[in-house]
Amino acid sequence: MFVVNVEGAIHRDGKWLLILRSEKEEHAGGTLSLVGGKCEVEGVSSDILERTLIREIFEEVGCEVTGIKYVNSSSFDTDSGIHVIDIVFLCHHKTGEPFAKSTEEVDDVIWMTTLEILAHPELPVYLKENIKLADKML
Repeated sequence: MFVVNVEGAIHRDGKWLLILRSEKEEHAGGTLSLVGGKCEVEGVSSDILERTLIREIFEEVGCEVTGIKYVNSSSFDTDSGIHVIDIVFLCHHKTGEPFAKSTEEVDDVIWMTTLEILAHPELPVYLKENIKLADKML
């Protein structure tokens, strides 16, 4: 079985919203990432990926997004061996100034350009690839 995770590549004014994940997070604590989270069991439902993304973005950084479009998907295993399917969506910032709303999950929010992200020596390759793909879709 897999955990299904969704992430938003949120764009505004030529920059992407990244979060500094809380050190308390089991997976990738203390690293920069896109905003997102896990799908919950809902039984029969529709648009679960998009609704989960909208909910997670609001819960973690307190803003709303629009124009959600699929970017790519991948799979990985966490350090504890959990199998994850990760789906990334391009989104455009709609309302609300993002902040570290969920302090259990987010320590800070940072806006960066595509070039800043690609040049950042500590960002993982998969994050850079997701931003490159999302940037091409703008």
